[in-house]
Amino acid sequence: MSHTILVTGATGTVGSEVVKALSNCGVTVRAGVHSLIKGDRLKKLNPAVQLVEMDFANPQTLAVALTGVDKVVLITPFDEQQVQEAKQLVDAAREAGVRYILRVSVLGAEQEPGILLGRWHRAAEQYIEQSGLAYTLLRPNSFMQNFLVYYGDSIRQEGRIYLPLGEGKISYVDVRDIAAVAASILTAEEEEPHYGKAYTLTGPQALSVTDVAQAISQATGRPVQYVDVPEAAARQAMLGAQTPEWMTDAMLELHSIGKAGYAAAITNTIQDLTGRAPHTFQQFAQDFHPQFSPA
Repeated sequence: MSHTILVTGATGTVGSEVVKALSNCGVTVRAGVHSLIKGDRLKKLNPAVQLVEMDFANPQTLAVALTGVDKVVLITPFDEQQVQEAKQLVDAAREAGVRYILRVSVLGAEQEPGILLGRWHRAAEQYIEQSGLAYTLLRPNSFMQNFLVYYGDSIRQEGRIYLPLGEGKISYVDVRDIAAVAASILTAEEEEPHYGKAYTLTGPQALSVTDVAQAISQATGRPVQYVDVPEAAARQAMLGAQTPEWMTDAMLELHSIGKAGYAAAITNTIQDLTGRAPHTFQQFAQDFHPQFSPA
């Protein structure tokens, strides 16, 4: 039996951390990347990582990427085709003899009718559930790393975070903890207890963006302010920045859920599955304070 694990979306926020976590577990990690050049930094993390070019829309590349693979970490890009892309990967995995899929989904995917992003993720989940393959679903809350990836520029340049979240509290989760859960499940001596399970992953605190700004201020030693942006202004700014209309609508819908307090629940899943407490936002801000500070 092969012990090669394919991680799709391997250069993304979650995928790169999963590759890193698995690289320290004594398994063969194959990183699915859009281009080998883009995936070069993964080789720098661990020269043993296998890079393979794959395109969800190209079945031939999927077949090559899945050759000899036993397990797949399925992460799809944030685009309008993500449901179809997930289905294509599942079909290719079944044909290639893959036996297990760990799907990175989203908090609240099981809710009905749910928001657009939740419905898309649930459609992918259901396809996996009906595939005949063994599977586990991870449903993480919003990432702490989003404050670096999406709001880092305004934090560094202006000392401000612009979001339409009011004082809604969200139990942000550190992507490093999502990766630790994935690695724990994928390398467990007995993996069957995880089959068919869906795990909701959150951080240990529910925080407003005001709380987040205070944590970043403390970590960097410079003031960071939260600016609560009206939804109409947020929409105008996103469209003005050439954000596609479907993505703008999806993000504002997601923000509305957070503003209303529907993303504040806290679970103990990370502690239960990894044996250690998840990172607090204060720890995260301290660990990444150079990236939050002006160059």
